Amino acid sequence: MNGPDILATLRADLARQVQHYTPLFPDPLDVSPWLAMASLQKAIRRGHRQFALQAAATLLQQSPDKLWRRVGSIAFEDIGVADLDTISLVTASLAGKTFRAKIGGEWLVASYLVERMCLAPKCRAADDLLMVAERHPIYEKIRLDLTYATIPELLRIADSNAPLAKRALALWYAVGTDRCPSPYLRTRRGDPQTVFDAMCEAGHPHTLVEVAREGFRRTSQVLCPLVVLISTLKPVQPTAVEDDDFPPETMCGPVPSWALDRYSREGRRALQRLLSRDYQTARWVRQHIPSSQQVNFLGDILFAVEGERLRKHYRWPVADELRRSWEIECQGPHCLNATEIISLLRADIWLLNEERQHVL
Repeated sequence: MNGPDILATLRADLARQVQHYTPLFPDPLDVSPWLAMASLQKAIRRGHRQFALQAAATLLQQSPDKLWRRVGSIAFEDIGVADLDTISLVTASLAGKTFRAKIGGEWLVASYLVERMCLAPKCRAADDLLMVAERHPIYEKIRLDLTYATIPELLRIADSNAPLAKRALALWYAVGTDRCPSPYLRTRRGDPQTVFDAMCEAGHPHTLVEVAREGFRRTSQVLCPLVVLISTLKPVQPTAVEDDDFPPETMCGPVPSWALDRYSREGRRALQRLLSRDYQTARWVRQHIPSSQQVNFLGDILFAVEGERLRKHYRWPVADELRRSWEIECQGPHCLNATEIISLLRADIWLLNEERQHVL
């Protein structure tokens, strides 16, 4: 079966499934699109259906393109190899507004997929692999050397027994850092068509490769081919499917505190307020991190403490090691081991929540 046939089959499957779904119609949130996007993604990670649907309704009202792009990204970033059927259906939905109207309309399709992602098992291994490849100091020379490799050379590395992060970097350069930019990688053009064709020839499941190809075409996310790469390592059964530990939360106006992160104006203001206080976390950051980098650094630590927490976390050894390596070893040259600052922020999260309440 070729690529168009695979996608047509998935779209027909999605059409059948939404016919048996009765959507809820929650009130949109009175927040910015950026805060709505953060609320949507973190609510899906936490399996919090109410806030996820409210955030989706907000984006559909304010910025439908942002909704569909974010839904596509969440599928590959947060669901990943834990539920390939779900990411296939999400990718099928990205065919466009005309297709969604034909099978029931924007809200019917969006709410079905958001609910399904809330209930799905979740694996962030592809995103953790991206962060390790992008930031781990041990791969600094490799990040530079691969800039000059040809596409065939990169594809040979990606399909080799090289360290997983090196294979991921080779794939990233092969699809192009011009379409998937990173401040840690040099910019060069890639050849996505050749990359996905090579994945098929290498024996990866054809349906998964075509889902990743379409996902990349619609979102330009390097996570799409990385899901294919890491799927080859996933065991038949996970070590466990369990809920992560979640830090304390509170309501900040219409949204939970965990919706405010470094990627929204409100979240950044809360982090700035925390850094100005005489708290243990703030003292550590001021002592170790240059002032121009403090908000972004603390935002990354907050992600490790709170933002990446998952309900129904699909755990397996490679994924667990990638998460540990990203959290502890990839926080920049001024923090070679993040264990202490993660512990401090975890203890001070209630103080950050107070600052979050102030900014809203």
